[in-house]
Amino acid sequence: MKIIKHPLKLYASAKAVITLFLRLPGNDRVHNVVRRLENLNEKDIEEELENVMLEFSGRHRHIKEIFLNHFNKIQIQYNSDLSHFTVQKKLLIGSFFTKEYSFQAAALFNPSIVPHPDQQGLNPGEKRFIMSLRATGEGHISSIVFRTGTFDHYGHINLDAPTGFFRSLHKNEAAIYYKKDIQKSTETNQGFDIKLLDKLPISFTASEAKSVLKAIPNPGQSVLDSIRIVEELLDMNYELEDSSFLPISEKVIFPIAKGEGMGMEDVRLVKFEDEGRVCYYGTYTAYDGKQIKTQLIETVDFNIFKIRSLFGSAINDKGMALFPEKVNGQFVMISRQGGENINIMFSDDLYSWKSYQVLMEPLFSWELLQLGNCGSPIKTEKGWLLLTHGVGAMRKYVISAILLDLNNPIRIIGRMNKPFIEADESEREGYVPNVVYTCGFMHHGDSIIIPYAISDSATGFMTVSLEDLLNEIEII
Repeated sequence: MKIIKHPLKLYASAKAVITLFLRLPGNDRVHNVVRRLENLNEKDIEEELENVMLEFSGRHRHIKEIFLNHFNKIQIQYNSDLSHFTVQKKLLIGSFFTKEYSFQAAALFNPSIVPHPDQQGLNPGEKRFIMSLRATGEGHISSIVFRTGTFDHYGHINLDAPTGFFRSLHKNEAAIYYKKDIQKSTETNQGFDIKLLDKLPISFTASEAKSVLKAIPNPGQSVLDSIRIVEELLDMNYELEDSSFLPISEKVIFPIAKGEGMGMEDVRLVKFEDEGRVCYYGTYTAYDGKQIKTQLIETVDFNIFKIRSLFGSAINDKGMALFPEKVNGQFVMISRQGGENINIMFSDDLYSWKSYQVLMEPLFSWELLQLGNCGSPIKTEKGWLLLTHGVGAMRKYVISAILLDLNNPIRIIGRMNKPFIEADESEREGYVPNVVYTCGFMHHGDSIIIPYAISDSATGFMTVSLEDLLNEIEII
C-alpha cells in the first residue's frame, strides 16, 4: 500500500495570540486600579493610550472595541456609573484589564477535517475543506482553531494562508433557552426537584433564568442543589456570537464555561446529512481540571456555533465520534467507555445516550493497552470505514482500520492486522513521544486525506488510495 506523508507541517507558534479579559482577585484590586487611572491627567492618558495603540493595534483587529468591551465589564464589576469618563479614559482602563494569551504556544495537534460548506469557485477535481485543530497554550489550556484549504484530484494539499490575526469568540448573551430542553437534560439527575422548573417561563435567556432562581425565597438544600444543576446546564449549553465577519482561520473557540475551563479537547468533526439537511457536528471533551464531560458543537456554516451537552448513562468517557448519517433511523456513535475497548451506541435522540455495546477489543500486540477511534467513519461501497488507534508497548500509538456493516454497524466485517500509520524517526519526539493520532479524515475521489498529530505537538498530512486501504483490510 502506497502511503504518502506530505512535507507540509503545522507547528505551534507563540506568535498566535488572542486578547482575554484580565481578571484580578477581589474587588479592591479593581477599585484601586480604576482610582489610580481616574487620577491621571488627560495628557498622561492620551500619551499612554497612544503608546498602547502603537504597540498592540497591529496585533489585533478592532482593538478599541475590545478595550471598550472590557471597560464595560469593569464598570459592572466596579458597580458604579463611569459614563462620565472620556472615551480615551475608557479605552485606557479597558487596556489595563486586557491581556494577550498565546493559545498555541505549546502545541497544535489532534486535527479533524470535513468538506467546506462552500465549494464554489474551484478548479475541476478540487475540494475545499475545513480542518479543526487542538491548540494548547499557557497552563495547558486547549482551545479549538481552524484552517482551510483545498485537496485536488491528484492528492495535492494546499492550505490557505492565515491572516495572522486571531479572535476569541464571545458568548451570545441574548441566546434563548427553552424549559423543555432543561427538563429533558435533568431527567437523569437523581434528586433534582422538577418543581423548580415551574418557576421558569417557557423560554428565557441565561440571565433571566438566573434572576428568577436567585429570587426564590428561603430555598432548602434540595432546591439549592437543583438550582446549581440548572446553572451548570446554562453554563455548558450556550451559543457563540455570529462571527461571519471573520475569516475562519481567525476564529478561536476558547473555553468560556466553567466546566471546560481547562480545555476543549480533541474535536471530532463530521458533516451530518439527514433528509436533505446538512449540519456539522463536533464532539469534544470538556475538562475543568478535575472532571471531563462530552460536549457537542453544532454549526451549519462555521459562523454561528452552538455548544450542547450530551447526557445519559452512557456519556461517561471521552473520544466519541458520530456517524455522518442515521442508520436504520437512529443516530450512531463510536465511543470508548472503560478506556480500552471500542464501543458503539445507538439513540433516537442526538443528545441522550443511555447504553452502549462493545464493538472491538484489543487483539494484536500493537493495541493491547488500548483501542479507540480516529474520528467519524466514512461510508464506502464495502462498508463503514473506521480508522482506529491502538496503544502498545512503551505507550506507542499507531493507526489502523476496520470495516463495519453498512446496515448493521455493530458487525465488524473486516479488520486490518497491522497498523498503517506510525511515527517515523522524525516524528517520535514531542510533548508526548511516539504518538500518531487523528480525530478525523476525509474522502475525495480515490484518495483519503488524513491530517494527523505528531507526538502531541505538531500536525502532519498523509494521503492513501481508498482502494489500496480497503484491500489491506481482511474481510472476516
